[in-house]
Amino acid sequence: MSDRFNKSGQVVSLRERAWAAAASVVDPEIPVLTIEDLGVLREVVEGEAGVEVRITPTYTGCPAMGVIAWEVEAALAREGIAPARVVTVLSPAWTTDWLSAAGRAKLREYGIAPPGRAGRRALFGDEAVACPRCGSDATVLLAEFGSTACKSLRQCQACREPFDAFKCH
Repeated sequence: MSDRFNKSGQVVSLRERAWAAAASVVDPEIPVLTIEDLGVLREVVEGEAGVEVRITPTYTGCPAMGVIAWEVEAALAREGIAPARVVTVLSPAWTTDWLSAAGRAKLREYGIAPPGRAGRRALFGDEAVACPRCGSDATVLLAEFGSTACKSLRQCQACREPFDAFKCH
């Protein structure tokens, strides 16, 4: 039987166990976030061929996806969930709106400005990004790319500290 009992004696389905295992995987580029926090973990499906975990990259060329897929497979294996496979799903495309509230808070605490929720910056405009250190909205864009392609490099004009800002998409 694929179901098990938790510490309270309640039955935990194979799908729930697989979701929990996959949800524990952290992003290799931002290790304070799980793939569940990021919204990269989309779905877990139980079928005759086993468990299928569906993930969506933050952008099509994200180099972390291979590592994430491998880590999900390893997490499932540690839980004794087999057969299992990880599938990358590109549609619908990931959006920063899928970041959880907990993930946004973790980004801020880690020193990365989380993306805003309301739309995208206007053509040739600049979005208002609050400094994750002091909270000031007086920040400027230094470079379109920060430590990874999904982040930009900004500087706070109040505390003068540079910081990464998660790009809105």
